[in-house]
Amino acid sequence: MKKHTDMNLFERYLSLWVGLCIVVGVALGQWQPDVFQAIGRMEVAQVNLPVGLLIWVMIIPMLVKVDFGTLLEVRSHWRGIGVTLFVNWLVKPFSMALLGWLFIRQLFAPWLPADQIDSYIAGLILLAAAPCTAMVFVWSRLTGGNPLFTLTQVALNDGIMLVAFAPLVALLLGLAAITVPWATLLISVLLYIVVPLLIAQFWRRTLLKRGTTAFDAAMRRIGPGSMVALLLTLVLLFAFQGEAILRQPLIIALLAVPILIQVFFNSALAYWLNRAAGEKHEIACPSALIGASNFFELAVAAAISLFGFDSGAALATVVGVLIEVPVMLLVVRVVNRSKAWYERGATP
Repeated sequence: MKKHTDMNLFERYLSLWVGLCIVVGVALGQWQPDVFQAIGRMEVAQVNLPVGLLIWVMIIPMLVKVDFGTLLEVRSHWRGIGVTLFVNWLVKPFSMALLGWLFIRQLFAPWLPADQIDSYIAGLILLAAAPCTAMVFVWSRLTGGNPLFTLTQVALNDGIMLVAFAPLVALLLGLAAITVPWATLLISVLLYIVVPLLIAQFWRRTLLKRGTTAFDAAMRRIGPGSMVALLLTLVLLFAFQGEAILRQPLIIALLAVPILIQVFFNSALAYWLNRAAGEKHEIACPSALIGASNFFELAVAAAISLFGFDSGAALATVVGVLIEVPVMLLVVRVVNRSKAWYERGATP
């Protein structure tokens, strides 16, 4: 298996940083509640301005990496792309809605605050409806995945997300009997998908005019800023969630269960479908990994915008951030160790 040296410091220890954010956020929220309540009131049209700014700093550098020119390569590995789209858009969101209903509304309901059940389910749905954009490049490198295919599937997912995210979330929330105003949902898509994507692509073109070396150097400089913005957002979130977490610390573990099941189910399904379709291992790996991971930055942003800082939805999306790295590293390990098995069965 490849070493984790392909991951930078923030990526490698993301779960540790999130854990520290939980401690710091909860402590600050209890120590200075008035300060965080004032931050929570800094809203315009249901958008919290400090968090909106932090989320743009999070998302835009990741979208700068997306090259929509690679969409022309879709035909080269149409079977792998087909598996990716099937799992990401027809299996993943619906399976998460089912898991949320089963575990949160049924099995775990006695241990969860009744007034947040719908919100927890909504957070899980938001998490599953946003396919991974940034970290999938890391997972793909660690498995020797085809970089052009990885970039192509990310660009295609982002293009689909522009038009499908809002209707899909609205449909699944409706099926779960959770009402969200369409206007609020569309504003979230505009603010956290459309506008950042336009800014990112303009920035990308500007940087590339200076050459690929300058582009790569710029990416290395702005990458840490994106992760710092994520961590600051989490501190704010946990400052608002602190009271609920202190009352019921079991909540995070319970919310992790459906997320873990979905990760293993979707990655295994995509991996097996690629093998059955005769795709190469270097294609199956990124296809399986993007089906297992999430664009959690967008999910966190949408949850805050739709339901607020102190909502169960926001907390549920943050649990996805907490378990992302260790669980995905386990998936990476499995696909690397099973390469010989995979290649015995994948016949073009």
